[in-house]
Amino acid sequence: MSEMMKALVKPGPEPGLRLEERPVPTMESGDVRIRVEATSVCGTDLHIYNWDRWAQSKVSQPLIVGHEFCGEVIEVGSAVSGFKVGDKVAAESHVFCGTCRHCTEGQAHICENEKIIGVQRDGCFAEQIVMPERCVWKSPEGLPVEIATLQEPLGNSVHVAMSGSVSGKDVLVTGCGPTGLFSMAIARKCGARSVTAVDVQSYRLDLARALGADEAWNPMEVDLVDAYMKKTDGKGADVVFEMSGNDKAIEDGLRCLARGGDFRFFGVPSDRVSVDLARDVIFKGSRLQGIIGRKVWDTWKDMNRLLEEGLDLSPIVTHKIALEDYETAFELIREGQCGKVVMFPGEGV
Repeated sequence: MSEMMKALVKPGPEPGLRLEERPVPTMESGDVRIRVEATSVCGTDLHIYNWDRWAQSKVSQPLIVGHEFCGEVIEVGSAVSGFKVGDKVAAESHVFCGTCRHCTEGQAHICENEKIIGVQRDGCFAEQIVMPERCVWKSPEGLPVEIATLQEPLGNSVHVAMSGSVSGKDVLVTGCGPTGLFSMAIARKCGARSVTAVDVQSYRLDLARALGADEAWNPMEVDLVDAYMKKTDGKGADVVFEMSGNDKAIEDGLRCLARGGDFRFFGVPSDRVSVDLARDVIFKGSRLQGIIGRKVWDTWKDMNRLLEEGLDLSPIVTHKIALEDYETAFELIREGQCGKVVMFPGEGV
């Protein structure tokens, strides 16, 4: 086994990333070594690339970036019992301790001591990654690698969409990045009465329509609040998935929310956000929920069931590129001219 590998690194506290040769990660007895077959790029990675306020507050450096991947087990530690060499796997990117109050109460996704790969510890934009066995997930049989790498971000959207009922309800989704697109497909599969998509990029609005959105609106071209209230005869949205982190999208989404409605925050703002708390939350009796990560392992099981029942993610994978071409990936995401970009650290893209 080579002692070096190529990896995409945040070298220091400044914008940009750098492709480097790094030592292969060391293992402990409870670890699993994984050859990364495919890895996908997330909006969080763009925050880290840009080195915005959020990234500056959260990200350790230097470190290998990336938290979405799939791969093949190539080595297991002496204490590992649930995996063997050759297994096809993905991983829970939030490395939870398993012993804190939240972990022992079944809330490992908000572990007090968590370290997120690609944020606080080395990630998966590399040829190899080592993960604790407790965070490794066996991929469904026969899942193509470009879909298998999407399990971690898909799990975010499963968590958003299934944190409360959407069956028979009018759902508004602000932000048509991949997690927003995933959430639309899930809401539709779970019986939503209507799904309305909002984004400023026509490319992504087209993807939203392909995934079953009834309406796909650009708020630069329509008055979102007026249009949505007319669509729902003045009632508003029963459920809002806020997947963008954009301050105007958050404000408009809250204004569109029905009395007693359910607002689920997932998008990460780059800075503080101001809202009219009295008008849009208190006097509406709104329910607000912040969503982070995936429930371990309930969300992953729900995700498997959705995939087994035919949830089709293929329209979302729009670009497949080599790891060396990472600048292209980030430019596509920055411009909104993509769905999900999948990168391959090895050969044969």
